[in-house]
Amino acid sequence: MHLIGGLLGLCGAIATLAGVGIAHARLLEERINVPVKVADARGRQVARDIVVTVFYDVAAPKPFPLLILNHGRAVDARGRAAVGRARFTEAAGFFAGLGFIVAVPTRVGYGVTGGDDVEDSGDCKTKNYPPVYQAAAVQTLIVMETLRERSYVAKDRTVIAGQSFGGTTAITVAAQAVPGVAATINFAGGGGGNPETRPGNPCAPGALTDLFAAYGKSARIPTLWIYTENDKYMGAVWPRRWFDAFKAAGGAGEFRQFPPYGEDGHLLFSRAPNLWQPRVLEFLRTLGYKPFLEQ
Repeated sequence: MHLIGGLLGLCGAIATLAGVGIAHARLLEERINVPVKVADARGRQVARDIVVTVFYDVAAPKPFPLLILNHGRAVDARGRAAVGRARFTEAAGFFAGLGFIVAVPTRVGYGVTGGDDVEDSGDCKTKNYPPVYQAAAVQTLIVMETLRERSYVAKDRTVIAGQSFGGTTAITVAAQAVPGVAATINFAGGGGGNPETRPGNPCAPGALTDLFAAYGKSARIPTLWIYTENDKYMGAVWPRRWFDAFKAAGGAGEFRQFPPYGEDGHLLFSRAPNLWQPRVLEFLRTLGYKPFLEQ
């Protein structure tokens, strides 16, 4: 691993995040490359270095608990390329204010990482979801192990979070009972959505119900699911069915569906952090995480 970005925003000014009063003063950002090897839905192995952006507040107590934050999936190749280097700077700052070291991977097939599209689940009517979420989960866990090699990163208390495709990836990891992973957060998770051609009606939603039910059989760590009523990718009804299937199979979790947000509630995570941050903070407080200035 090597430090490319150096110190960014090391200005000493206190920034208070909207609505929750979390402050961060010295946020360090770095870019690292992490080698991964994953299989696509056809079983073909792909090896590539992925770009990971790492944030932490140098004033937070060590060892830092780790939070990995995964991006979603665009509907076409141009959109996947446009991911660039995934950063989620505002969300990363929020979690860093809780004392986390935050890793944001740009997965294989996206943005600056590039490479083959290993997360292609196939035609709308014949979606094959399990292997593509497993490919994302494998990358997530490799990033986790890489960061845990640092002496100042805790080997336990890890949280996995993500938006859209990344949200489902968080639940995929929850189902694998990985040592040291304490909780996962799913923002608008699902798959097969297209707001232009199938608004609110994702491809093969029943297959996703089966997927989440399978995850529920082994997921025992706390999970938080956050959606909106006007999500143009996942719709208003299917997310609740997916969660219910997960819970009925034995999964541990809480479901929160916000009222409609803007023209497309799928964008709540990136555009309205003031709405979801209080609920996420409440969830994390119950698990012992809190703004480090309170510790």
